[in-house]
Amino acid sequence: MVVVADTNIFLAVVLNEPERGRIIQLTESASIMAPEVLPYEMGNAISAMVKRHALTKEEALKAEAAANAIPVRLVGVDIHASLRIAIENNMYAYDAYFLQCARVYSHPLLTLDHRMKQVAEQLGIQLLE
Repeated sequence: MVVVADTNIFLAVVLNEPERGRIIQLTESASIMAPEVLPYEMGNAISAMVKRHALTKEEALKAEAAANAIPVRLVGVDIHASLRIAIENNMYAYDAYFLQCARVYSHPLLTLDHRMKQVAEQLGIQLLE
């Protein structure tokens, strides 16, 4: 099975969040796919945590390295179609890239984001929960 995993999934795993065990259980026999923007979004999220003093510099670099060790197939997405999803659903384009990826490749989406789950259901995208 192939699963499209959102950035928050990677962050939850590498930062040892409470959802980590369930995420690993759901994906242990799956291949992971994500839009090619994933590493950039990860970098932005991690640097924001350092800026808010939620992570130290060392923790941030360790988290980034751990995220890079997770096997994931990065794919391009149609920016225009993603932007349409974002605008029509009042959400960030970064979130819409993952929705568009799941929709185009017909793979279930794994996310911790409640709004993304709502939009995924509206778009007929299967959720992995």
